[in-house]
Amino acid sequence: MTTAVVPEPSVALPGWAHTYSGKVRDLYVPDESAAGAAITAEHGDVVLVVASDRVSAYDHVLSPGIPGKGVVLTQLSLWWFEQLADLVPNHVVSTDVPEAVAGRAMVCRRLSMFPVECVARGYLTGSGLAEYRASGEVTGIPLPAGLVDGSRLPEPIFTPATKAELGDHDENVPFSAVVAQVGEEAATTLRTLTLAVYARAEAVARERGVILADTKLEFGTDPTTGAVTLGDEVLTPDSSRFWPADAWEPGRAQPSFDKQFVRDWLTSPASGWDRGSDVPPPVLPADVVERTRDRYLEAFERLTGSPLPL
Repeated sequence: MTTAVVPEPSVALPGWAHTYSGKVRDLYVPDESAAGAAITAEHGDVVLVVASDRVSAYDHVLSPGIPGKGVVLTQLSLWWFEQLADLVPNHVVSTDVPEAVAGRAMVCRRLSMFPVECVARGYLTGSGLAEYRASGEVTGIPLPAGLVDGSRLPEPIFTPATKAELGDHDENVPFSAVVAQVGEEAATTLRTLTLAVYARAEAVARERGVILADTKLEFGTDPTTGAVTLGDEVLTPDSSRFWPADAWEPGRAQPSFDKQFVRDWLTSPASGWDRGSDVPPPVLPADVVERTRDRYLEAFERLTGSPLPL
């Protein structure tokens, strides 16, 4: 098993203390200084979520990062939170953040997170395709015969996964496993909200010439209101598969607005890297970094209708 090694963030933020780093995001909590106390007094129990420019693939954090990626992920999430505000509350409290992380950070309500990755699929690809080829089902949901990579499903489906530890893979599970973990009422709420968010986002994206193939959401309970609340990032190229609608062609892998250039290069002879080895991946070439950056920016511009100045 490969363990992802995540570097500690080098930036010090007044009033905030670093508490955790994932593959892409760094989390800070108010520190014990006067500035930290003021943050808590104003916002309550909050966490600063900072999106870095790090990029990961195949359970490795790669070098170098993708310039501007953290800003794209944060600003696109904020845009989507606004589009979804009437469907589900979200965890964003403020975007008034330290200058050093301006544009790529959010002050967020600390939630009691559900231990479930809430995935909605409208198209068949990735791990769902692998399950379908093996059993004709995805997380226990039977699907019609004859579907291929990129096929549109008769209707969107909820295909949850367990949350894996850093360096492990999430595991797709049936709905009954979610019920066993969080209870029937909470599981039903998570399924309903996930499919509602997907339906709204799929329609918005389609109007802009973009297919939302699938997306992964995370929810938690707001300790103040008790409401099930949308957290983490939402509908970004890191958490979703976005495809250009004019290039959609079932039966093959689809071009996508994400880090596919990175994955393709890593598994190509050009990289010289053996994915099954314990050797870390090589440094990404400049052209792979640039083309990946372009795809993230294009996703933002197509979806929001506005360029993102970086």
